[in-house]
Amino acid sequence: MIVLGVLISLYKFTYSDTTSIEEYSRSSSIMAINSPNLSLLVLLLHLICCFISTATPNRIPKLSTILRDSSDYSVSAASDEEDFKTYFYDQTLDHFNYNPQSFTKFKQRYVINSKFWGGSNTNSPIFAYFGAEAPLDGDWLYIGFLIDNAPRFKALLVYIEHRYYGQSVPSDSFEKALNDSETRGYFNSAQALADYAEVLLHVKEKFSAQNSPIIVIGGSYGGMLASWFRLKYPHVAVGALASSAPILYFDNITPQNGYYSIVTKDFKEVSENCYQTIRKSWSEIDKLASKPNGLTTLSRTFNTCSPLNNSSELKDYLDEIYSTAAQYNSPPRYPVTMVCGGIDGAPKGTDILGRIFAGLFAYRGNTTCYDTTEFNIPTQTQLGWSWQTCSEMVIPEGRSSKDTMFPTSPFKLDEFIKNCKNKYGVSPRPHWITTYYGGHDIKLVLQRFASNIIFSNGLRDPYSSGGVLENLSKSLIAISTVNGSHCLDILRAKKDDPSWLVSQRKEEIRIIEGWLKNYYSDLSLLRNKEMPNF
Repeated sequence: MIVLGVLISLYKFTYSDTTSIEEYSRSSSIMAINSPNLSLLVLLLHLICCFISTATPNRIPKLSTILRDSSDYSVSAASDEEDFKTYFYDQTLDHFNYNPQSFTKFKQRYVINSKFWGGSNTNSPIFAYFGAEAPLDGDWLYIGFLIDNAPRFKALLVYIEHRYYGQSVPSDSFEKALNDSETRGYFNSAQALADYAEVLLHVKEKFSAQNSPIIVIGGSYGGMLASWFRLKYPHVAVGALASSAPILYFDNITPQNGYYSIVTKDFKEVSENCYQTIRKSWSEIDKLASKPNGLTTLSRTFNTCSPLNNSSELKDYLDEIYSTAAQYNSPPRYPVTMVCGGIDGAPKGTDILGRIFAGLFAYRGNTTCYDTTEFNIPTQTQLGWSWQTCSEMVIPEGRSSKDTMFPTSPFKLDEFIKNCKNKYGVSPRPHWITTYYGGHDIKLVLQRFASNIIFSNGLRDPYSSGGVLENLSKSLIAISTVNGSHCLDILRAKKDDPSWLVSQRKEEIRIIEGWLKNYYSDLSLLRNKEMPNF
C-alpha cells in the first residue's frame, strides 16, 4: 500500500539542479553493465545519435529471460556457487566458410555443475542452458529448472555463453568487436548454434559421455535458439524446452500489435480505471509539455533525475515501465497490480498525471528520483541486441491507439532499414529468420519433420503473442498458463509458487522423462542390434 503522506510530498517535489550527477549513477540497471561505463563510451559515441533518435519508432522491447535487478528471482539453494566450474573453449569464429580469417579462435565461456551427475557409465543426461543476449553471469543460479531437477535426473549441467556477450567476445573488448565491420557479421544466431554444438560435443568427449542424451533449455531469445537447435542439430540434442520463445514474431506471421495488445490486456484485466487513466495520460503529457515551462513542471511532477528535454523522454520511460511490468508480471509481487494499485489508490481529486506518478511510485518505490534514461544505458545487451535486430532478428512490433492503451507507433520497415544502415552500414534481412528456420505454416511443415520440443508460454507475457500456443504434433507440445509471465517456468522453484506453476513444471518434467525413456530404449535396441527395419 502507498503511504499517502510520502506520495503527496513526492508529488509536490520541487526540482533541484543539484540532484542530477550523483543520482544519475544510482539505479539497479547499472548492475547489468558488465564492463566499466567509460569503456563503453567510445562505442556509444559511434551509435548514440541513431540509438536515441530511434527510441520511439520501431523500438523492440527487451527479450531478457530475467530481470537481474529484481528481488523476486533469488538464487537457487540446491547447489552452492562452488559447485559451478567455469571453463573456456577455443571456439571457431566462422563455422561456415574456409577463409583464413574463418579459423580465428576466441575463448567461449561455459560453466559446468557435475554435483548430481550419475556418470558416463549410467548414460545420465546432460541438461544444457543456452545463454542469450546478455553475459552469462549468474544465470546458473537464477535459472532454476536445471539445478532444481538435476538430482531427479542425475544430470550433468552445462551453461553456455552466447558469442559476443560477457567473456565470450572474439576481440580484445566488446566495443572493439562490435565496431569491427569486418567481423561483426559473425555475430548471428546460426554461428551461435554452431558454437553450442561444438561445446556440447566437446563436453561429451571431456566427460566420456558419448551416450548421454542432451536436453537443451533456453528462455526468450535463448528459447528460440533451443527450439532451432533441435531442428538444426537433432543428432546433438534429443529434445528442447523453449520457454517464452516468440519464434513466430517474424515476417508478419504475428500481427505487429501482438506485444502491446497483451500489455494492454494485462492492465485492463486488473483495472478498467487504470487502463483508461494510462490511455488518457499520453495526450496529457504532450499537452502540459507544450505549455511555457511545461517540461519543468513535468520534471517536477515525475521527480526526474534530470530535466526533461521533451515529452518523448517521459513517454518512452513510462512505455518501458508498463511493458516491463506486464512482461515480468509474476508472483508474488504482480507488478501490473502494483502499478494499477497506485493509480487507483491515489487521493481523491488527483489529476491524471498525478495518478500516473502514483502508479510509478507504487511499482518503483520511494527513490531519490526517477531516471528516465535508465533503459537507454548502453549495456552489452542494449548494444548487442541493437546489432542483432538490425541484421537478422527483425521483430516487427508496432501498435495503434485504437487497440492498445499506447500512442500509435506502427513498425515501418523502410524507416527501420534506414536507421540500421545509418548505424551499421548494412541493411537488415527481415525475411531471413523464416527462410533459415521456418515459421510460416509451422504446423504443416513441422508435424512430420520435427519432434521433442516443448514450447512453454505464460499468457500474461506480451511475447506469448509470437509463441507457439497449440500442439504441432504428439511430440511438439505447447504448454501455456493463463497467469504465467515471461520465462517463469524455468526460474527456480519456490515453496510459495502457485499450483498452476507447479503443475506446469511437472508436465514439462513428465514430457522430458518420456523423451529420455524413448532414447534409452532405442539405445538398448541399437546395442543389441535389434533396431527395427523400416
